[in-house]
Amino acid sequence: MSSVKLSVIYYSATGTVHEMAQRLATGAQVAGADVRLRRVAELAPAEAIESNPAWSAHLEATRDVPTATPEDVTWADGVLLGSPTRFGNVASQLKQFLDTLGPAWSRNELSGKAYAGFTSSQTDHGGQESTLLALFNTVYHFGGIIVPPGYTDPLKFEDGNPYGVSHVTGSTNDAPLGKAQLAALDHLASRVVAVAGSLRGQ
Repeated sequence: MSSVKLSVIYYSATGTVHEMAQRLATGAQVAGADVRLRRVAELAPAEAIESNPAWSAHLEATRDVPTATPEDVTWADGVLLGSPTRFGNVASQLKQFLDTLGPAWSRNELSGKAYAGFTSSQTDHGGQESTLLALFNTVYHFGGIIVPPGYTDPLKFEDGNPYGVSHVTGSTNDAPLGKAQLAALDHLASRVVAVAGSLRGQ
């Protein structure tokens, strides 16, 4: 039987969610999946991007990462969605992409797939849980199967997020991913691949 197909679709301004997405893509490949890594289009005005050197540099550094299309979701058996927190909510760039999926939704092409989420914030209580829960509101409408990591592995007691995977970047947005976050990302990737395979009867 063919490999599970997994799309990792994300928005990242200064690079943290991009690094998380890369780790998830690698973990899913190790778990045997055929993986697509896709960023959503940047919507912010040039003056806003240019006002933040890290934002501008990251946008330039990731220009070669393919931009997500609705077909990247309809193709997949499982979808990992990533967004930084924006006032406790999903970044508008990712939300705009999700809002373009209406035609695929109307054709029932988004249901029955495994979905999970990941996020980052500057502070410990910067809206990570509310961002993931808001993200999942869209998945409910798709008829998707949300695959939370829960506490299905002891490592989740270290990263402490049963809703998905999250990271705190600190006020300077440069705190690197730690061992707990990397392990949690690997676990989420393998769990979504396994569940997606079960849903398609593999």
